[in-house]
Amino acid sequence: MKRIAIILSGCGVYDGSEIHESVLTLLAIEQQGATYRCFAPNINQHHVINHLTGEVKTDETRNVLVESARISRGDIEDVVELYQDEFDALIFPGGFGAAKNLCTFALDAENYQINAEVLTAAQSFIKAEKPLGFMCIAPAMIPLVFGENAQGTIGKDRDIAASLMNRGLVHVDCEVDDIIVDEERKLVSTPAYMLATSLVEAASGINKLVKKVISLC
Repeated sequence: MKRIAIILSGCGVYDGSEIHESVLTLLAIEQQGATYRCFAPNINQHHVINHLTGEVKTDETRNVLVESARISRGDIEDVVELYQDEFDALIFPGGFGAAKNLCTFALDAENYQINAEVLTAAQSFIKAEKPLGFMCIAPAMIPLVFGENAQGTIGKDRDIAASLMNRGLVHVDCEVDDIIVDEERKLVSTPAYMLATSLVEAASGINKLVKKVISLC
């Protein structure tokens, strides 16, 4: 039975992990006969957003690990406790938290950086030649994790793609129901809610990503 590590970035599309993408990922993993464990960095979120109004709550601070526990029903660990030898693959769901808390792409444009603990965890899988999956905006981390010339997708947004290409990503346009596979690097990505307008559309690409990641194990 394959074991998949999941790194979350909070809880909520605007300031954390995209909840639908995260749950669809966990469901797809189980449907493929694999198991998962969830992790997140034990850091404060960049900010907190009222998901009803879209307003930033300047008087509130939330912790990424604590908020991610909402998605995983409390079963989650600090990303520093993620050891690749206990897993066969690593997957990153999307949501703006991936671009605000795991890396700073949403804040610093092409000058963005990645959280050091997240980088260490991801690169440990690369060194062990184990597959990684990225969805939605999470592929922004690909050039910082893999270096230049890795293939990936965020869908069809030309401006975002251009920014990532300036950091070394080989961007490939992709439909919502498809995946981009960099076979050499065992790297899989899909647009998910960068393009999806429904749960069904999001699931179409996520299911393919999970199936392909597991097949590369």
